[in-house]
Amino acid sequence: PRSDCLAAEQLCLSDSTCNATYKTLENCALAKTHFLPLDHDSRVRCLNAELDLGNSSLLHCKCHRRMKRQEHCLRVFWTVHSSVTDGYFNLETSPYENPANEEQWKTHYNEVAALVSGKDCSRLAGDATNPCLEASHVCNLSRKCFRLRTDYASICTKEAGSEDMCDRRKCRRGLRNFFERVPEDFTKRILFCPCQDELCGERRRKTVVPDCSFQSNTKPNCLALLDSCLEDHLCKSRLADFQQNCQPADMSPDGCSQHNHAACLQAYMGMIGTPMTPNYVSNSSVKVSLWCTCESSGNQKEKCDQILGMFESNKCL
Repeated sequence: PRSDCLAAEQLCLSDSTCNATYKTLENCALAKTHFLPLDHDSRVRCLNAELDLGNSSLLHCKCHRRMKRQEHCLRVFWTVHSSVTDGYFNLETSPYENPANEEQWKTHYNEVAALVSGKDCSRLAGDATNPCLEASHVCNLSRKCFRLRTDYASICTKEAGSEDMCDRRKCRRGLRNFFERVPEDFTKRILFCPCQDELCGERRRKTVVPDCSFQSNTKPNCLALLDSCLEDHLCKSRLADFQQNCQPADMSPDGCSQHNHAACLQAYMGMIGTPMTPNYVSNSSVKVSLWCTCESSGNQKEKCDQILGMFESNKCL
């Protein structure tokens, strides 16, 4: 199996030749992060350093969405792949390992769901027509799901009567915690519950507490949003994963070039809690978007539309 990037880094640092090459790559990546233009010689030096890694385990290492020290792991990955991001956001290389199916979680979900349907007598009227409400009932019966959902809901909700906006950074971290640490069977049902009416749709749209995590007073330009994402290892990684797994393909029956709709939905969930957090745009449709606009993009309008289109008109998603 491919090693994770933390182990690969340790291995490299213990070898003097690899260590020197890696230090060069760290300087290249640093310049990139701060958008410092590299002169011709520096660019050649960076490319050669990447080639020098040759068959090192660093070049093929990956990270896991649920690992400890995930951000350190991602930093190692982008240090080694800093030249990948030369083009405009063509981040086809995802730093994430494809997740194995977590069977034991599925059975746990079904057990909890059975408890909810067993409580027919105490069920609220109209509950049956609101799958989003049902999904949250199931979440409430799982200690972990309930705790992490309550955590982000309280962080992301402004205190009554306070003038201050919520703490967006903490709110997004709470959301990431929820989507990373709660089994997908719970999170997917809460986020993608099928709705027939606007009441249900409203509940679904409010899943990510959009007043705090998604909206701001004015819509930024999507290119500015992309820049803030690319400066952040975690957001850049989630975007790369999204691009890889949600690449649309007209000829494919599910609209995905990877033929894996579930992986695309998982990658979409990974975007929640980053600077490029997406959400439903209304209570009455399943259309999703980013909170940004392409007005006043000048000669970069096409590039801007492409970013927005990844969410608004992506057949795979």
